[in-house]
Amino acid sequence: MRNSSTARKGGFRTRWLVHRFLTGVALVCSALPALAIDPDRAISQYIRDRWGSDKGFPGGSVSAIAQTADGYLWIGTEKGLIRFDGLNFELFELAVPSSLPIGPVQGLMADAEGNLWIVLQSTQILRYRDGKFELGRGEAEFGITSVGRRGDGTVLLSSLALGTLAFRSGKYEILLSPSELSPAEATATTEADTRNTRLSWAIDFRPQRLAPPNSAVTAMAETADGRVWLGTRDKGLFYMSQGRVFPVGNGLPSSQINCLLAFENRELWIGTDRGMVRWNGTEVTSSGVPDALRHVRVFGMIRDRNSNIWVGTAGGLMRVNPQGVSADRAGAKTSLAVTALFEDREGNLWTGGLSGIQRLRDSAFVTYTVADGLPSERNGPLYVDQQGRTWFAPLQGGLQWSKGRQHGSVTEAGLARDVVYSISGRENELWVGRQRGGLTSLRTSGGSFIAKTYTQADGLAQNSVYVVRQSGDGTVWAGTLGGGVSRFDGRRFRNYTTATGLASNTVTSILETRDGSVWFGTPNGLNSLSNGRWTTYTTKDGLPSEDVNCLFEDSSGTLWAGTSNGLVFFSSGHVQVPSNLPALLRGKIFGVAEDQLGWFWIATADHVLRAERNKIASGTLGPSDLREYGAADGLRSTEGVKRSRSVISDPSGRIWFSLSRGLSVVDPSRVTDTSAPAISQIEALSADGSRINLQDPVHIPPSPKRITFTYTGLSLAVPEQVRFRYFLENFDRGWSEPVTAR
Repeated sequence: MRNSSTARKGGFRTRWLVHRFLTGVALVCSALPALAIDPDRAISQYIRDRWGSDKGFPGGSVSAIAQTADGYLWIGTEKGLIRFDGLNFELFELAVPSSLPIGPVQGLMADAEGNLWIVLQSTQILRYRDGKFELGRGEAEFGITSVGRRGDGTVLLSSLALGTLAFRSGKYEILLSPSELSPAEATATTEADTRNTRLSWAIDFRPQRLAPPNSAVTAMAETADGRVWLGTRDKGLFYMSQGRVFPVGNGLPSSQINCLLAFENRELWIGTDRGMVRWNGTEVTSSGVPDALRHVRVFGMIRDRNSNIWVGTAGGLMRVNPQGVSADRAGAKTSLAVTALFEDREGNLWTGGLSGIQRLRDSAFVTYTVADGLPSERNGPLYVDQQGRTWFAPLQGGLQWSKGRQHGSVTEAGLARDVVYSISGRENELWVGRQRGGLTSLRTSGGSFIAKTYTQADGLAQNSVYVVRQSGDGTVWAGTLGGGVSRFDGRRFRNYTTATGLASNTVTSILETRDGSVWFGTPNGLNSLSNGRWTTYTTKDGLPSEDVNCLFEDSSGTLWAGTSNGLVFFSSGHVQVPSNLPALLRGKIFGVAEDQLGWFWIATADHVLRAERNKIASGTLGPSDLREYGAADGLRSTEGVKRSRSVISDPSGRIWFSLSRGLSVVDPSRVTDTSAPAISQIEALSADGSRINLQDPVHIPPSPKRITFTYTGLSLAVPEQVRFRYFLENFDRGWSEPVTAR
């Protein structure tokens, strides 16, 4: 994320103000796309990263998290104020230039102008603006216990001495009553509004000024009706409306309010020391609050851009959405209390606890492993049926299926004791090619399966069936490891071998194209059978390798073959090797599938790729048309599996990969190459070894021989993959080569 460069051009002949220099340095930095949190995933399926003392976190319980417009993440802790760029932490111990010791932080908030407001436990208020800390002025300097924002961006502060303040146009304003109240009028009003409650509050009868509740305000929020809500440390909940303060006492499980979350429909969720309740627009009630949150200590709440509600509790992180309430079981194994929550501009969810921070983020892929109920990390063929069940075969043997949180295995016909090489089917019928047991048909009947197995005794070419494919008319093709290929029409088998035109008796892939031709991939070339006529294609016909691993017909009707030396396609009956193929597509291709947008998803021996189909065929594939995926995208492995149909698309358009570690699935509709760009920042500047202070309007000395600048590109999703390009105006002739962050 951070890097530095040195310019060694002939010296500057004029003095440049620092802002001129910064304007003259053009930076472009990029990062992998980030996605908002997917509400349909289990919390355990998000990418999780933690920072504690072992990774440089300065330590201390986290009280608040915020992000400023320059991209930095700010963390308030009991040890002080910390700034994080995704890789490195910086602890601010003094408020420069005032040299005030910052100390423990109570709260943080970034305003609409990008300034950071810091509430210290000492009740002092600081504002971080343009790289400098500013103290609150006058009476507002001390006694501040909470900071918040109204819907229009106005900064709200709660003062022990002055009540609720608004900060507008550089000034603190005490929120006023719409008309002066006499003591008698005030008394009558408060008695009417506070009947049936024992809570008390104070009014300052100076003209048009109301005093705060007689307790420190710990949380502030505004509902759609314009009410400003004040949660206190030990006096319960209040709201301000038209300059008057009203207590809300009935229904609160505790008088200590820790957090508030407002909704558009005037609803307010209230987190207390003894559970959560909600204001439904007329009263405080526990109705509608999930049972899991009614009696737990609640520290913080946020609602993310996908409308997930995240709750930090003494028992860990919880999520509330239309799918129900989910607890972060993975997080609970390492830490308990979640004391701070924040969603950054890229959609990452940040949590703070007693000894560090954690980032949860979405990813392109969801990977299922043994931890999710799979019997094995390593699997072979895949198939997704019309009922949404994903069928897969562990490499050590057996046949499994998964649908949502349901898992099952097939024990019929001895399948649990055999290795399944291939799976195919249609509607309620499944065909399975086996290592030793031949060819098995499975039909669903209620909650069980009816199995029928065919072997050499029934006319099958060989009992080791490596690939099976069911055609549109119901015909089943079974390619074997050494006996050729069998065609089964439901009554009898017909076998084909090298003696009848097959290139090899080992068949690795089978595909029927829409013109009725059947294609066979073998280690000795590619065959087609059309109208009873066999045709063979080898390296003499343009194949880069005769070892054909997979076959695929795209949405335009073009046939593609993945070989051990790259990807090829057929055009006008001829083999075509795409020109200008990058090295990633010239290796072993194990599987290809196409999404609804016309992109290919490809598994090779050691890569998972996405590439634009038309640009592959036309030979115009550029760097932006090819995307490589890895661990940062949710994959546990990028090593493909050499099995028939190890990459497939399902009826809903998702793409499934069988890899060396787990089953991975991607929803192309959620994959985007547009995201919040990394933010470029010049962090340091020196001329001939002398450091330039960027906080002051300094000059660069005339005719320097060397200017060094340190820059950063802020992306909190995957900062280690940010790449930079830069040039110095009037000095560099073009952009630099991409530089990877360090």
